Amino acid sequence: MRVVAVVVTRHRRDLLAKSLGVVAAQTRAPDHLVVVDNGPDDPAEEVVADCPIPSTYLPSLRNLGGAGGFALGILYALALGADWVWLADDDGCPADVRVLQTLLEEARRRDLAVISPVVVNIDDPERLAFPLRRGLTWKRQRSELGTDFLPGIASFFNGALFSAGALDVVGVPDYRLFVRGDEVELHRRVVRSGLRFGTTLRASYAHPDGSAEFKPMLRGHFHAQDPTDEIKRYYTYRNRGYLLSQPGMRRIGMLEVFRFGLYFVGTKRDPRAFHQWLKLLRQGRAERFYRY
Repeated sequence: MRVVAVVVTRHRRDLLAKSLGVVAAQTRAPDHLVVVDNGPDDPAEEVVADCPIPSTYLPSLRNLGGAGGFALGILYALALGADWVWLADDDGCPADVRVLQTLLEEARRRDLAVISPVVVNIDDPERLAFPLRRGLTWKRQRSELGTDFLPGIASFFNGALFSAGALDVVGVPDYRLFVRGDEVELHRRVVRSGLRFGTTLRASYAHPDGSAEFKPMLRGHFHAQDPTDEIKRYYTYRNRGYLLSQPGMRRIGMLEVFRFGLYFVGTKRDPRAFHQWLKLLRQGRAERFYRY
C-alpha cells in the first residue's frame, strides 16, 4: 500500500516546516511527499529538501490557488502509483504522530473511500477550527460531536485521506474556482458518487481558528460567512453562486438568498453589501471565473 502526502503552500515556509516535521514523524510515515509551491518567488524548496521522507517539490510560476495546487499534486501522486493520497494545507498539521496510521485503520475497518480527521483549533484543541452545523444547531466544541464517527462529513483539504479509487470516481478539485468553495464542490461530488466517507474523532488535524468569518444571527441559529478581506470575499461569494447552480445544491439556493439578505439587510444593515453579494452570486452562476 503506497501513501503519498500532498501539501499546497504559498509564502509560509515556517508553517510548512512545522507541518512537514509532524508529517515525517508519523508512526506510519507517507511513502512519498509532494509539495506544490504557488509562491516560488519566496521558494520553500529548502524546507522540502530538509524533510527526511522521499519528496518532490513542484514550483508553479503561476499561482494555481488551492484548487489548482491540489489538482496538480493529486495527479502527480497518482502518477507515482499512490493507493492513498493524504491532503493537507500548509497552515495546519496533524495533531499527533498517529494520525495517518489511525486514518488507514479506520478506512479499512469501516470500508471507507475517503476519511477525514476532526479539524480542531490549533490553539485550543477542544474547540473546532470551523463551526459545524447539525440541523439548526452549530457545534463549536469537539465534545459536542458526541460520537467516534461522523458519516457523510469531512474536511478534505485538512488531513483527509483519499483512496485512488475514490479519485478515479470524483476527479480532482476544479481549478476554475481557484480558492474558496473548491473543497465544498469536491464534497458535493463525493456525496453524489455514493462513496462511503466520513470523519473519525480518533484522529485530529490542528488548524488556525477559522470561525471568525461566520457571523451569527437570530441568536446563533443561523450564520453567514462574511470575510473581512475583499479578495477572500470575492472568491467566496462568486464561487458560492456556481455551487448553488450545481446538481445536489440547487434546493438550498433560495434559503441562501433569504439567509444572506437577512444578514446583510437585517443584521449588518448594509443593503449595498447584499447587492454586491447578489452580483457575485450571478457571476458564479454564469461561470464567469475571472480572477480578482
